[in-house]
Amino acid sequence: MSASKFTFKRIGYLAASQCFHEGTDVIMLTTNQIRKDLSSPSQYDTGVALTGLSCFVTPDLARDLANDIMTLMSHTKPYIRKKAVLIMYKVFLKYPESLRPAFPRLKEKLEDPDPGVQSAAVNVICELARRNPKNYLSLAPLFFKLMTCSTNNWVLIKIIKLFGALTPLEPRLGKKLIEPLTNLIHSTSAMSLLYECVNTVIAVLISLSSGMPSHSASIQLCVQKLRILIEDSDQNLKYLGLLAMSKILRTHPKSVQAHKDLILQCLDDKDESIRLRALDLLYGMVSKKNLMEIVKKLMTHVDKAEGTTYRDELLTKIIDICSQSNYQYITNFEWYISILVELTRLEGTRHGHLIAAQMLDVAIRVKAIRRFAVSQMSALLDSAHLVASGTQRNGICEVLYAAAWICGEFSEHLQEPHQTLEAMLRPKVTTLPGHIQAVYVQNVVKLYASILLQKEQAGETEAAQEVTQVMVERLPQFVQSADLEVQERASCILQLVKHVQKLQAKGVPVAGELSALFAGELNPVAPKAQKKVPVPEGLDLDAWINEPPSDSESEDEKPKAIFHEEEQRHTRHRPPEVDEEELARRREARKQEQANNPFYIKSSPSPQKRYQDAPGVEHIPVVQIDLSVPLKVPGLPTSDQYVKLEEERRHRQRLERDKKKKRRKEKEREKKGKHRRHSSLPTESEEDITPAQQVDIVTEEMPENALPSDEDDKDPNDPYRALDIDLDRPLADSEKLPIQKHRNAEASKSPPKEDVPVVEKKSKKPKKKEKKHRGREREKKKEEEKGEDLDFWLSTTPPPATAPAPGPSVEEPGVNAVVTTKEECEGPRTEKPEDQEEDAAECDTEHDTERKHSRHKKKHKKEKGDHRSRDKKSKKKPLEREVAAGEPVENGAAEEEPLPPMSSYCLLAENSYIKMTYDVQASLQKDSQVTVSVILENQSSSFLQHMELSVLDSLNTKMARPEGSSVHDGVPVPFQLPPGVSNEAQFVFTIQSIVMAQKLKGTLSFIAKDANGATHEKLDFRLHFSCSAYLVTTPCYSDAFAKLLESGDLSMSSIKVDGISMSFQNLLAKICFHHRFSVVERVDSCASMYSRSIQGHHICLLVKKGEHSVSVDGKCSDPTLLSNLLEEMQATLAQC
Repeated sequence: MSASKFTFKRIGYLAASQCFHEGTDVIMLTTNQIRKDLSSPSQYDTGVALTGLSCFVTPDLARDLANDIMTLMSHTKPYIRKKAVLIMYKVFLKYPESLRPAFPRLKEKLEDPDPGVQSAAVNVICELARRNPKNYLSLAPLFFKLMTCSTNNWVLIKIIKLFGALTPLEPRLGKKLIEPLTNLIHSTSAMSLLYECVNTVIAVLISLSSGMPSHSASIQLCVQKLRILIEDSDQNLKYLGLLAMSKILRTHPKSVQAHKDLILQCLDDKDESIRLRALDLLYGMVSKKNLMEIVKKLMTHVDKAEGTTYRDELLTKIIDICSQSNYQYITNFEWYISILVELTRLEGTRHGHLIAAQMLDVAIRVKAIRRFAVSQMSALLDSAHLVASGTQRNGICEVLYAAAWICGEFSEHLQEPHQTLEAMLRPKVTTLPGHIQAVYVQNVVKLYASILLQKEQAGETEAAQEVTQVMVERLPQFVQSADLEVQERASCILQLVKHVQKLQAKGVPVAGELSALFAGELNPVAPKAQKKVPVPEGLDLDAWINEPPSDSESEDEKPKAIFHEEEQRHTRHRPPEVDEEELARRREARKQEQANNPFYIKSSPSPQKRYQDAPGVEHIPVVQIDLSVPLKVPGLPTSDQYVKLEEERRHRQRLERDKKKKRRKEKEREKKGKHRRHSSLPTESEEDITPAQQVDIVTEEMPENALPSDEDDKDPNDPYRALDIDLDRPLADSEKLPIQKHRNAEASKSPPKEDVPVVEKKSKKPKKKEKKHRGREREKKKEEEKGEDLDFWLSTTPPPATAPAPGPSVEEPGVNAVVTTKEECEGPRTEKPEDQEEDAAECDTEHDTERKHSRHKKKHKKEKGDHRSRDKKSKKKPLEREVAAGEPVENGAAEEEPLPPMSSYCLLAENSYIKMTYDVQASLQKDSQVTVSVILENQSSSFLQHMELSVLDSLNTKMARPEGSSVHDGVPVPFQLPPGVSNEAQFVFTIQSIVMAQKLKGTLSFIAKDANGATHEKLDFRLHFSCSAYLVTTPCYSDAFAKLLESGDLSMSSIKVDGISMSFQNLLAKICFHHRFSVVERVDSCASMYSRSIQGHHICLLVKKGEHSVSVDGKCSDPTLLSNLLEEMQATLAQC
């Protein structure tokens, strides 16, 4: 390492990187050598030192060399800067105190001119932020700038990953990210970048809880792109697509459920990891309707599965899917128990305990199913010889544990208890594992007590004595068990039964007392119940009961045996010699034992002998199988028959519901005479399917005065915990990095004071010239600081809680005009005085405060004037809503053809003084009100004031006026219009029926004032309320749309328009925008669309495009509304 030749130095550092570690003693001698190499004029010496140091850096080396490495971050060579930036990450891990002083310089490297250095800085900061994201929120504006400017996919992936971690901490950030991320998803061809963009968009939409419905197009776009990944032949892309789809599933299950067919196809994939990931997705896709279908599909895969690992995973997932959310999706528990029983036929599974736990849980919690469960479990006990073939621990024989428990605990439901008792006392039971035998023994006595009670109540004394005799004869086989638990239980119960036998001989009734031993129900014990037991007062669990013996005592003293003398006497005796006959007899016995032992590997005979003794093919015995006997457990039903029964039950429920609704409709028609629909659709929803059996939530038993269990502490050895540091706090003196300096013998004297005034005199003249330059620098610096300030950067995006100013709804009918004033548009001006005060504080070296304030006031007025002029120019443009490409398409269709700009504002009236444009806005919250937004633009040089809008009401539509006003009075417009200025006012109208279009006559009166005087003017107009104005764009999922069409309650109508030259994408956008529809699904040149009126009418469209024509088929709950809507749509399409 200290060699002068680079070749030797490189070998030395390479060897050091391989063999040095924190425990190496010699490592403390390398500090000065490494420091010398870091300051070497040769960039290669410095580079090899940095590379080697990164492999063996210790806390001491990091502390001593942090300042030297930080200096290298500003090196002239990009090669050194890049390596210095990268090694700082290792330094931060070993010496966290260096993070705060080094961070400003690391932040500077994000804007380094060299792309390699910039990438290294991005990498280090992203790695730091991955563990503690909240400390790096202030860097969001800088990273956003990098994301929009960088063309390096690797850097983009890192930044987008970082934004994914920052978004949950700052929801406003998500709104700013949606647009650039969506653009990247559309434009990028790199699958890795596409995946990260989709991942981050998902994280953004999860964090934007208030903005979920408005971002359904983004979700659809993500799901469509993920479908492309899943359909790709590359297994890695398929896996990542499924992984990201599972994240969308948590918040938007409906979007993923539409792709159920694709997920089920992945179950047939040859890659096991993809099959397992598809299984995870199916868990979240189930509903009451499709649960049986999905489980049936999984059961077929269980039969075909190769390898126990995947089959066990399938078994686990079937149980997880069915039992999730407290058995929420199971409507028939007889079907579920039959599924569990079918799973018992699997051989070689390791999840027998899981099946047993489910059987117990269902039997305990669903009381209505106990009779059926007991009948199934008794059949399982009768055929225990088929299940008990795999006797390994946690094998399928574990289900016998549950079967015995259920039959014993709920023995009153057994039809033939004596037969079940016989099955539980068979000699074959002794081959089962010990813990299952113990449960058998415990539940045999419960069953015995139940039978005894029945026989005594029926007066069958002899039959009761026979049952007792069977118990006395069969229990000794359990008493002889090698398992201590089985032996103990069997011994106790045998003595109890013998005592009962004696009492029976005397004619004493004992069944009541015996049944009292098992009175009450066994409830499950809560998890961590033992951990929550409170420690009694005065008990120290850490104190020793007996002091442990010291090491010296254990070495010096030998343990004294109780039978020491006898052992010595035994060792002195020599064993007697065994004669030849005894040896031969033992040898023969050993061979016999080895021959009978299946686990003993026998020695193979010689090849000749084996050939002679081998039987021919014709000698192999063949047993004919009777194929008329089904190859399954007898007496147990299949799940398919319960699927059919459940379908029949649902069909009956549906018919009953339909009958009730028809009766209700007939009653309503009789009462009203004219039917008007407000109710929801008669489609079968999740809530309509009622389960056949109800689930009872059994309270789990807890100890008295149970304590809350504390969460497990975080790993104290986690190196990233120390890096959780607030980086925005100013750096204290104690936090500066240590710098090694030579100690001076004498302190240098301060320079003489005579020099100071001389310098001031010389610098007085250039100071005036430099003032402007310094002022510009300060302003520039302030702009940069503003750009990097997170709150200022995010302030352009309104927070989720605030509503837009020109909202469609008005709080009070009395307040008829909501005006967007100038003061609301001049928000940034309020920040100016604070900035000027800061400038004033910095400039107090030369001038007094009065001159300074006057100068800043002038500057402020000038800026204020400029700002007003800019506002006036901006207000000349009408406040019209413009739609960007692709916005109306709800499912995020990925066609990139640009759309023409569209405005929802229509011309109302116009003359030489004023121009009026309007838009009608509706809201689902108010079923009988609409808001008319009117933009008034002054086109003259006159000053318009005292404006008043009056409308002639109709029977159906009325204008809301201030309290105390008559129907002939107008509504004053609460603003005046200077020349060239436009402003917006909103007026509320109440509507009775929305099925017909309305036209109202109105007049705007005003006074025009100019230099010659004032004149009274008026402008007449006709306010048109189209049927489309009463619709509200509402997203609709494809399954809900299908139910709507199948209901049969919608009227149908259609139109056809010829001579269409516009593309189908733009055509859909026009319908969505002008008529307020959303696209449900689009396939080639056919699309289904949906909208809803403010009064609850459902409108469904099917739009088909031919070569030069478009046909629109519509369905609506009101035929008049549908025909009027189609007429309006025909007029719109005729212009295309």
